[in-house]
Amino acid sequence: MLINLHVKNMALIQELEIDFGKGLNILTGETGAGKSILIGSINVALGMQSFRGFAREDAETALVELVFSVDNEKLQKKIEDMGIETGDGQIILSRRLTNGRSISKVNGETVPVAMIRELAGLLIDIYGQHEHQSLLYEKNHLKILDEFAKEELGSLKEKGTVLYAEYVEAKKRLQEASMDENQRKKELDFLQYEVDEIAKCCLRPGEDEELEQQYRKMANAKKIAEDAGEAYGLTSEGSGNASDAVSRAMQRLVAVSGYDNELSGLTDQLGEIESLLADFNRDLSDYLEGLSFDDSQFLKVEERLDILNHMKNKYGNSIEAVLAYKEEKEKRLQELMDYDTYLADLQRQYDRSLEKLRENAEKMSQIRGRYAKKLSDMIQAELVDLNFLETDFEVCMDQGATLGADGFDHVCFQISMNPGTPKKPLAEVASGGELSRIMLAIKTVLAERDDMETLIFDEIDVGISGRTAQKVSEKMALIAKNHQVLCITHLAQIASMADNHFLIEKSVQNSRTVTNIRELNRGESIEELARILGGARITETTLQSAGEMKEMAESAKKY
Repeated sequence: MLINLHVKNMALIQELEIDFGKGLNILTGETGAGKSILIGSINVALGMQSFRGFAREDAETALVELVFSVDNEKLQKKIEDMGIETGDGQIILSRRLTNGRSISKVNGETVPVAMIRELAGLLIDIYGQHEHQSLLYEKNHLKILDEFAKEELGSLKEKGTVLYAEYVEAKKRLQEASMDENQRKKELDFLQYEVDEIAKCCLRPGEDEELEQQYRKMANAKKIAEDAGEAYGLTSEGSGNASDAVSRAMQRLVAVSGYDNELSGLTDQLGEIESLLADFNRDLSDYLEGLSFDDSQFLKVEERLDILNHMKNKYGNSIEAVLAYKEEKEKRLQELMDYDTYLADLQRQYDRSLEKLRENAEKMSQIRGRYAKKLSDMIQAELVDLNFLETDFEVCMDQGATLGADGFDHVCFQISMNPGTPKKPLAEVASGGELSRIMLAIKTVLAERDDMETLIFDEIDVGISGRTAQKVSEKMALIAKNHQVLCITHLAQIASMADNHFLIEKSVQNSRTVTNIRELNRGESIEELARILGGARITETTLQSAGEMKEMAESAKKY
């Protein structure tokens, strides 16, 4: 759950820090106090919005930081699969804007904002006016049904993604293979030319490296002969050469080694040097004798290297790559030579992939059909609880024209708001306030199956009052039994259900308007309820009504 929010230099907020608790966290305040800034800041931290329009222009930096506590083992596993450690059970998301550049971090490590968004999708849901409006789009209805059926449907959806990729690839290969006889003959001729050209060169792996070494030796033969010859002269020929010098030194030491045992060891060492130098001179002499070559040999190496380099420039950057290219083209050549068989094989692969995809889609459709009825009944019951007493809700399914990773099902939420009227798609009959309650009903149903620990409801009270508001408040309290809920509201009925009540307010500090937030104790919470009920003038009667409302809410939450 979300345990801490830290905001700095965002719009009217200079700096504030809030510790949220379990259950229902209610945020209230006067219109314009900064509730939208708070939700906007959270969206910035989650990577859903940019700092534009929120960060204060007169500040060098802006910061939003969220601290989550993760206790759910299943959720911890998902987060760890992303490469994020959850050893202490805490996840810290932060985004900082400095000199126009934003930096995103998870547990202090800089990450792409895309990872922040992915992680946010596991930790928190925000339901505002935009999310309510999303119910108007039928493409989202399938997602809601699949979320409801995910326990049984999840593996099939994963399989569908794999099967669809295989189907697309098989279809692509079949389309690319289709050609007329002239195209086939033209490609055959070109492939045969390439294969013959490479085969004629009789390439051998590693040959280019061997020849390059020979070429370097031949091209530098004169300098090698001069320098190696001089080295040989210094060690074995002419007056004062190394061999003679070592030999004379050896004679001197042998003459005196009998007088001191220590000299015997030194004599032995010099003897080894003399032997090594003699071996060296023989090897160098043999090398110099074998160094000679004729120009025709050099020309052959040069011509062969030219052929190899031409092949590498044309078909690959190494002999191995050229041979692999030849093998690939030989395979393609064989396919085109037996074109009808090749095409028939591709057609069979395509047909098999399509059949597998369709079979998986049919299984998904059967599961969706069962869960659509369950979801319809459960949402209908929740809508009645939310004071939709005469509505008739149904999750309708039919088979669409296209087959994809999610199958072929088309799902549409339909509702009749009044007895005797036919059910129609939500977009045709539901108002903004009705959509917010329908979304709440759906979320209540999904909450029992949802791993999401924290839910934020913004503008859930749009267009409602009286008994309906009371029903909504009871539903919010019910969801908060198994989830942490943050709710911004203008209604006293909803605010009275708070387990933790926060007041957002504006004040003037140093000739500047700033937004602050503070947690209210029980007495202060009742005063805030009175303000919501009575407006600017709070009377004893209003306070008494607010107190009674709070007591009724506390009693209702016990059951």
